[in-house]
Amino acid sequence: MSLIDICIFGDSIGKGIVLQSETSRYKVIKMNLEKIFGLEEINIRNYSMFGCTVSKGLSNIKRHATEIMKYKNVFLELGGNDCDFNWKEIAENPGKEHFPNTPIVEFRRLYESLIGEIRNNGGSPIMINLPPLDSKRYFNWISKDLDKRGILQWLGDINMIYRWQEMYNVEVMLLANKMCVPIIDIRSAFLKYNNYSDFLCSDGIHPNDAGYELIYKTIGEQYMFTIGY
Repeated sequence: MSLIDICIFGDSIGKGIVLQSETSRYKVIKMNLEKIFGLEEINIRNYSMFGCTVSKGLSNIKRHATEIMKYKNVFLELGGNDCDFNWKEIAENPGKEHFPNTPIVEFRRLYESLIGEIRNNGGSPIMINLPPLDSKRYFNWISKDLDKRGILQWLGDINMIYRWQEMYNVEVMLLANKMCVPIIDIRSAFLKYNNYSDFLCSDGIHPNDAGYELIYKTIGEQYMFTIGY
């Protein structure tokens, strides 16, 4: 099988970030992707950035526009930071109206522009949807050193975190269909397990080692199907 070149534009999950429970610090996971993907040769250029939103992703793609045509496919893994909030502001002012980092209408517009930018530069985008989060773990993580009661007052219930993120996942799926972009469904790979949280770090949002292995295995299987191997 010939060498396959792909590149990735995403956030910390696209970069492969895990939370080390013993130190509460983040690190980049290392895995044998050739083995997981079932390929002898694969060249991956990862442009993902910690904290990346779709707006930052668009800027990142424009910065590397001349390189995009070198790759067979351009993977896009975005949305997790766009749907997030400034939890400190919410904790301090739970009675006020607060907006996510990227309101969903703006998220849609920017993602469409991002896909167009890739295509205009000769690239073939493939979208990846959002892995599920664990609302309780994530709430405990983002509310450390903050007023938990204030955040919960604004949320209404902890599971609102999951439902809000799910809206952005639906938007990703709808956008892929609208713009005829192949999409890899990693979310379902998690949700088919009764205890999908076993695949997440203690922060409730980043996959752990087993979670990333599940992600890469799913991408490998669905990618091979997408490109006809």
